[in-house]
Amino acid sequence: MDKFLTFTIVGLSLAAIYAVIASGLVLTFTTTGIFNFAHGAAGMLAAFTYWQLRFEWGWPVPVCLVLILGVMAPLFGVLLEVVVMRGLRGTTDTVKLVVSISLLLFMIGLAQLIWPPGVSRPMSKFFQTSTPINLGPTTITWHQAITIMVAIVAAIGLRLVLTRFRFGIAMRAAVDDPSLSALNGARPNRISMLAWALGTALAALGGILIAPNVTLDAPSLSLLIVSAYAAAIFGRLRSLPLTFLGAIVLGLTEGYLTGYLPQNQYLPGLRIASPALLLFLVLLVLPNPRLRGRMTRSREFFPMPSIRGTLVFGGVVIVGGVVLATTLSTPDQLTYGRLFPIGIIALSLVPLVGFAGQISLCQLSFAGIGGLVMAHLGHGGDPVALIWAVLISAAVGALIALPALRLSGIYLALGTAAFATILDRWIFTLPKFSVFGWFNVDLFTQGSINVDPLTAFGKTFNSAASQIVIGAIFFALVAFLVVMIRRGRLGRRLIAMKDSEAACATLGMNLFGTKLLVFSISAGIAGLGGALYAMQLTSIQSGNFDLVNSLQVFALSVVGGIGAVGGALFAGISLYVVLPVIGVLFPTVVRWVGLLPGATGIGLGRDPNGAVSQMRDGFAPLAGSPSSLLVMTLTLAALYGIRLIDAIDNWTFVGGLVIVPLVASVIATVSAASKERMLAQLEDAPDRTPMEWIGIDRPWTTEDLATLDLALGTSELELHGPA
Repeated sequence: MDKFLTFTIVGLSLAAIYAVIASGLVLTFTTTGIFNFAHGAAGMLAAFTYWQLRFEWGWPVPVCLVLILGVMAPLFGVLLEVVVMRGLRGTTDTVKLVVSISLLLFMIGLAQLIWPPGVSRPMSKFFQTSTPINLGPTTITWHQAITIMVAIVAAIGLRLVLTRFRFGIAMRAAVDDPSLSALNGARPNRISMLAWALGTALAALGGILIAPNVTLDAPSLSLLIVSAYAAAIFGRLRSLPLTFLGAIVLGLTEGYLTGYLPQNQYLPGLRIASPALLLFLVLLVLPNPRLRGRMTRSREFFPMPSIRGTLVFGGVVIVGGVVLATTLSTPDQLTYGRLFPIGIIALSLVPLVGFAGQISLCQLSFAGIGGLVMAHLGHGGDPVALIWAVLISAAVGALIALPALRLSGIYLALGTAAFATILDRWIFTLPKFSVFGWFNVDLFTQGSINVDPLTAFGKTFNSAASQIVIGAIFFALVAFLVVMIRRGRLGRRLIAMKDSEAACATLGMNLFGTKLLVFSISAGIAGLGGALYAMQLTSIQSGNFDLVNSLQVFALSVVGGIGAVGGALFAGISLYVVLPVIGVLFPTVVRWVGLLPGATGIGLGRDPNGAVSQMRDGFAPLAGSPSSLLVMTLTLAALYGIRLIDAIDNWTFVGGLVIVPLVASVIATVSAASKERMLAQLEDAPDRTPMEWIGIDRPWTTEDLATLDLALGTSELELHGPA
């Protein structure tokens, strides 16, 4: 009985922390409709700030708490609402999610910039040296008692605020009907600012309370607080009483697992992953959300890719791989060559998120499965292991999709994030085990596992250069497959489902089968990318495929353009070309590089079509100027030849690769503008006969033929030769 009471108190103290954090999340979601994935990161920053003020600088505890909870956290919440979140109104769930994920990554990078990782930062609990409170059969520490009391006060305070105070009632009214509340004198912007200030303060309070119990590490603390999201989902992101009830269930479960879980080598990770497992189960048990219908017109537009354009794109990718393989040193090949496997993993998101609108945050988990399959079945570089990596990853994707397919939007995103967390904290840490005596499974038993290079056609591709070329070829092939899916019947079904699931169901579409198929295809592509990634790393560990890395790939893919294959290449280039190059060129800002992925995604709301769309529009004039395109190609080929004979170094070569296309694009743009002006002048001539009437009102002349050639962008001489 004493043991039961002890772990009940442990569970209630955890429940109190989860309740405080989750209530802040519910408050911001109900007032703005934005699920703040960075809510835990706000608590993490508050915990680091409290450590800095209290333990590094020695400030008094009351001063630290008042400054952080009463000033810094509310102002930070207001800043987030005004600068970032307010611009997301009217955008899709994917854009909102990516911006909040990018904010999470930015906060983690900011914390690691200010407080470098790898340094021990112990935090003592409140009244740690005081005698615990005696409860008869057991005792309770002052920190636990304060934590529980804070949660009770927060619950009562929020209840009073939302029911007795004018601004609290205005918050509830703004949720029910923003337009009607505004007509009755409410100020939606001010209400939203107040909600974010209060919600961020609650996150900061939870972060300070939980930090003494864990290691003060930015990524782990940010994602540890994600456990509180299960409580928020228990309340359907609406009900504060149900949220507190969910927090109690979550905390007690974790506390009892700590005390009563059998001690063996397979179960320690279960206790760590239990909040994520509960989150997944809560999502499955809750009633089904209604099918999505189109509420507002999205600003996203991804044009239908052409086969010719895809073949050109694939050729450019392969040529780019050859250039990297023949110009870079071996260490640089190992660094930059990873862009293609990561690009393939990002490609797996294009049919799933870009076409079907199904949000998944666990693609790197499927890639990890593909890497494990390649490590265990690809002994000697057997190429058949690549096929097995695709098939097994696709099967796991289908297995996970079966329960998750009833979810959509933010619920599906949280479900896939929970699955990734379960793999990270439990499954990937399991020792060798047997499946019903049929076969043995051995994952990362020793912490890491070696992967043999690919062997095909009697040749072992064990050099970094050959692996770059192989990665480029596979990326081009998978990109072509994704484009053919988009152009085919399945692609039309996926686009229709993304547009309105309700309409598709009304017209008789099999939504379940369509979702299951696209999840399997997506997981299979991710498994292929993971297998190639594992071969390039030569040795893999579970940390290569964790949730934080998966969030980076997801965010940068959407920033690049989630509905286009170029967006996947953008993600790979951003992570394994741009960031390393910046670190080499500007060594003094290496520590700042971690902020770039998050900062890039925060600005996504301004153009949900992605960066690739802007690049395509910028270089579009080249397609209409064959001469400029030819000169650019020949110049780039000449630069490559000069580089091969070592007449120039790599940095000069890279500068040329950047400058030449830009100059060619400018020339093509100027030429196109000149043609438009000439046509406009001809159109405005007072005595000019309209072109469609030439030959009727008067005979054709040589000048008329020249004008016609200019309008059509061709030449009679080019078509038929000299007379």
